[in-house]
Amino acid sequence: MLASLTVREFRNLAALDLEVEAAGLAIVGDNGHGKTNLLEAIAYLRLLRSWRGARDVDVVRFGAAGFHVRATLHPPARAHSAAIGFERASRRKRALLDGVEQPRLSDALGALPSVCFSPADVALVADGPGERRRFLDVALALTSPSYLQALQTYRAALSRRNATLREVQRAGRAGADAAARVAVWEPALAEHGATIVGARRDWVAAHAEPFATLCAAIGESAPVSMRYVGPAEDSDASALADALRAQLEAQRAQELRRGITLVGPHRDDLQLLLGGRELRTFGSAGQQRSAAIALRMRESATVREQLGAAPLLLLDDPFAELDVRRAQAILDLLAAEGVGQVMLAVPRAEDIPPAFTRLSRRTMREGRLS
Repeated sequence: MLASLTVREFRNLAALDLEVEAAGLAIVGDNGHGKTNLLEAIAYLRLLRSWRGARDVDVVRFGAAGFHVRATLHPPARAHSAAIGFERASRRKRALLDGVEQPRLSDALGALPSVCFSPADVALVADGPGERRRFLDVALALTSPSYLQALQTYRAALSRRNATLREVQRAGRAGADAAARVAVWEPALAEHGATIVGARRDWVAAHAEPFATLCAAIGESAPVSMRYVGPAEDSDASALADALRAQLEAQRAQELRRGITLVGPHRDDLQLLLGGRELRTFGSAGQQRSAAIALRMRESATVREQLGAAPLLLLDDPFAELDVRRAQAILDLLAAEGVGQVMLAVPRAEDIPPAFTRLSRRTMREGRLS
């Protein structure tokens, strides 16, 4: 899918030009030399932002005016080329498909379909609900235009309602007029929030059993499960919207005092359970890592269903901190699903799993490939 890559002034990658073989590449190099930065640059062409949570301005190489990433692509990518650029001075970010600047950045989302596996993924399990909400939002927004539209509209209405709540709180006026100013945003929150919750619940229902099967196959003896947790339990879209509207109205007085919206899909969680107990609290580091990899595999399956082909796999030393048995089980599961193009980053050549020794190798040192 990825034929060639050009990177300029991205983190420590001053000028990198790379031809990528159909099977992919293995990038070998000591930590801190730029392997993960290369994978991050590739992932920008899917997410249009850093999967490591960095601001655009923070990935510009020190002293540079901005960064630029460009790729030439083969099907099933939807364009022959994709590019993303950011200018430090203006804080402007531009996305191009086939050389044409997109009127909205969101029009270029998912230009290069990829899924990244990294030891940092343990945050999906070990950290708070925000990490898991973001996981669901990325998986669904990049495979469903209707979800992306609902998410954008919901976030815009939520931002405006919260701004109004803060204004009212600072002014110290919480009467009928204040309540009316806040309530004006609630129909949009209810309508689009219902779309978000419904899609998330459908995804969890479809992937709960395969997720549990993957965790067992990786080597987890206790049953692992996931469920969507939110205050609105209705499944019908209209009923969900009515329930969200009622909850917003019921919480409005408290929200006027606290200056923030307390109910809605932005407060929900994807709960992961190990033997009926929360995995984030009671799971070992190995169990949490295994569950995180299983989540990424379900994300890959979601992209595959939408794309009709395997996404590009970005593997950032993915088996670090895993015992040999679990690592081999994961490799076997990936092979069973069918692996397409792979970009693998590891510290040493001996860290390349047997399944990927077929990949051509490049060495990364101080931001340069050889």
